[in-house]
Amino acid sequence: MSIHMNGLRKGHSVENVAYIRQMLGELRQVAFSEGADMLCYLIEMAYVEAGDIQSGRRQCSSIQRDGNKPAGMTV
Repeated sequence: MSIHMNGLRKGHSVENVAYIRQMLGELRQVAFSEGADMLCYLIEMAYVEAGDIQSGRRQCSSIQRDGNKPAGMTV
């Protein structure tokens, strides 16, 4: 899998990461309003990482995953 200049793998778009970051920002506000401090912290860490990926300061994980398979997280 090739890496683009911004650190995103082929098939990952800047728009997808921007969307994820936007949603994390909204979730952070909800968690804050609920007083869920630990959840706020975890969401903030994901928000910061998404920003780092957007800016090229951090690359996406190089682990290959089946794009249609869930990451093992129960919902």
